[in-house]
Amino acid sequence: MEILSQLGELFLAAVPTVILVFLFYLFLRRSFFGPIERVLSERHRRAEGAREEAQSSRAAAQEKLRAYSEALRKVRGEVFAEQEAARRRALEERQAAVSAARSATQQELQAAKKALAADVEAARIQLEESSESLASEIAETILAGLPPVPGGARRVEVR
Repeated sequence: MEILSQLGELFLAAVPTVILVFLFYLFLRRSFFGPIERVLSERHRRAEGAREEAQSSRAAAQEKLRAYSEALRKVRGEVFAEQEAARRRALEERQAAVSAARSATQQELQAAKKALAADVEAARIQLEESSESLASEIAETILAGLPPVPGGARRVEVR
């Protein structure tokens, strides 16, 4: 029983310490752990809010990037179509210019051929006209026995 009485005394001596520790616990909980817990919960709430805001900003940025890429792709397609149309127009204009130049050259060639044919015909006619006079002059010279004089002038002999 002595042990029980010693235990009883020990418990009675420990009661003020337990009460003091319990009061210290309540004091710390109210003045230290309570504010720290509020600060931590506020910090956690703000971090979550910032994380959600960052996520929504990231999603908005992704959407804007997608829209920008789509618009850029569309504009590039339009620019390519315009360039292709301009290239086709330039090729058509060049082809038209080549065709016009070819046609004009053909017409000039035909005109030159006609002019050449007319010149050949005029030369033939002139040769035919002058052939008779040349033939008669040659015949007279041969018959007269005199050498021909350059320039077509007749030599007259004085006897």
